[in-house]
Amino acid sequence: MDVYLGQFFWLLIVIGVIYFGIAKNMVPKISKTVDDRQKRISDDLAAAQAGQDKAEQIEANYRASINDARAEAVNLVSEAKAKVALKNEAAIKRAETAISKKAEEADIALKAAQSSAMTEIEAVAAEAAQAIVKTVSGAKVTATEAKKAVKAAF
Repeated sequence: MDVYLGQFFWLLIVIGVIYFGIAKNMVPKISKTVDDRQKRISDDLAAAQAGQDKAEQIEANYRASINDARAEAVNLVSEAKAKVALKNEAAIKRAETAISKKAEEADIALKAAQSSAMTEIEAVAAEAAQAIVKTVSGAKVTATEAKKAVKAAF
């Protein structure tokens, strides 16, 4: 057992040296590497979040400008429609005025033609009445009497 005791002693010393050597030299290096890696990951995540925030801000600005442009386009279209409506309304009023003027002129001409036709009809009817009375009864009727009779009949 003595033989094993010496070997056991040196085994413990070698394991202790290796253990403390690793603990003193390797653990700080591994720790530093892990910390550096963790810092790089957190920095990359922060940069990604900043990029995402910037992209969201750009998208929000884009959407706002699109909405503003859409509102401006709607406004311009409504203004154009209003201008066209005013022009059309003015043209319609001018056309209505012209039509009413022509209608009045036509009405006056029609009344004149109607009056003229009625006068001619009365004259022809008076002559016919004179001729009929003369033929049927042999009595002579004056033109004035015949016209009075025709006017009374109409």
